[in-house]
Amino acid sequence: MTTKSPQDIYELAAQEDRSAIRQRISIPAGFRASGTKGYQTAVRDLSLSGFSATAISRIHPGTYCWLTLPGMEALPARVIWWEDGLVGCAFEQLLNPIILETVMNRWRGSGY
Repeated sequence: MTTKSPQDIYELAAQEDRSAIRQRISIPAGFRASGTKGYQTAVRDLSLSGFSATAISRIHPGTYCWLTLPGMEALPARVIWWEDGLVGCAFEQLLNPIILETVMNRWRGSGY
């Protein structure tokens, strides 16, 4: 019998979360990839396990990064994909469902 590491458990939860219906959203945020200067971005998709956002340049998968949502501390993540000016990232730790709900309720329909 094998035991699962915390990373294995996270990856399983992240994959399960990817199957959830995702709503488009637009949230102004700060984004910084490791070794680069931070910039303002727009989060396009947010879930318990990650997000997608606009990216001003190509970012390679595996790059460590931070997302700062309004009123929150920076959230560490890793880049999973980059395509046509969008970056998709997985959080290092799953978001608390209450925090996710609060953020989504605040920004849903705001069109900032």
